[in-house]
Amino acid sequence: MSGLLAALDLTDTGARTSEDIFTGPSQWMPQGRVFGGQVLAQSLVAAMRTIDEQRFVHSMHGYFLRPGDIDAPITFSVDRIHDGRSFATRRTQAYQGGLPILSMIASFQDVDNGLDHQVAMPSDIPAPESLPSTTEVLAGIDHPVATFWATGRPFDLRHVPSPIYFAVEGPHVPHQAVWFKTLSKLPDDPNLHRAALAYASDYSILEPIMRGHGLAWSTPGLKAASLDHAMWFHRFARVDDWLLYVQESPNAIGGRGLSQGRIFTREGVLVASVAQEGMVRVPQG
Repeated sequence: MSGLLAALDLTDTGARTSEDIFTGPSQWMPQGRVFGGQVLAQSLVAAMRTIDEQRFVHSMHGYFLRPGDIDAPITFSVDRIHDGRSFATRRTQAYQGGLPILSMIASFQDVDNGLDHQVAMPSDIPAPESLPSTTEVLAGIDHPVATFWATGRPFDLRHVPSPIYFAVEGPHVPHQAVWFKTLSKLPDDPNLHRAALAYASDYSILEPIMRGHGLAWSTPGLKAASLDHAMWFHRFARVDDWLLYVQESPNAIGGRGLSQGRIFTREGVLVASVAQEGMVRVPQG
């Protein structure tokens, strides 16, 4: 948790030319590449730092351009594209070594009244307390990735029907659900919870593509990487309470797969919607 909070606590460089400049650290990852959810969340925090407090993020759209290096800090430049009467727009570019690794546009809105409806949360999902945690599933596995997933991540993830770390149990269907929350309480800052939600939204979103084809993360030669990420924030929720991430993949072709997700509170309130296309490749033959 200290690593998550440190990663989201960006440093304002004080530069004020045509853009606002911030810097942030890279979290360690066993494969040497920056976790996509980390740079998404940091880019969102950078944009939030330039927005009036009464406005909140309602959507973000980002493209992952290059793998990030965990041994180098990240520079974030924010372009104040638009400030209107009700909405504001920011573009954040994340750089390492002078090259962009992520390009994101986020839109912010004043609190407003309007039409209100939502889809219902699935009713046949078991409670998170009845499911094993990632730590329990991966306990005793002597592998650096398994060890990191079991003990190094700031979130508790619990899969429905079961995780796909080593095998895909049950039918090979392109949908699943994941309960998640932070391992301990977060400060009360609403923007911190929104950034942490963006962080966690990248954890398992490509798994429905893999589950539909019977592919576990341990499949020899499997290569998976996020290409782009879109997220719509509907209602506020604390990320240190259990949230349900309902995920499905409507399509895969050409080494790419599309996944969509909806995030609900335990009480059934729709918090956010997510869409991501990713590269998913397996050896042929």
